[in-house]
Amino acid sequence: MMLGAAKYIGAGLAAIGLTGAGIGIGSIFSSLISSTARNPALRGQLFSFAILGFALAEATGLFALMISFLVLYS
Repeated sequence: MMLGAAKYIGAGLAAIGLTGAGIGIGSIFSSLISSTARNPALRGQLFSFAILGFALAEATGLFALMISFLVLYS
């Protein structure tokens, strides 16, 4: 019974990493909007950098989710 409770607590703690991914993605796209408003000529280059940052931030969130499931179902 204690082991089951510890698994749920560990999975919840591991899932906290998803919050950081959400904050990072929001920050990336808010910076993209701000930068595009300042200099519309660089829209294409800024968008490609934003997509790269989005992919990296999303990957860290998916790793946190994977660890959370690993802790829960091990």
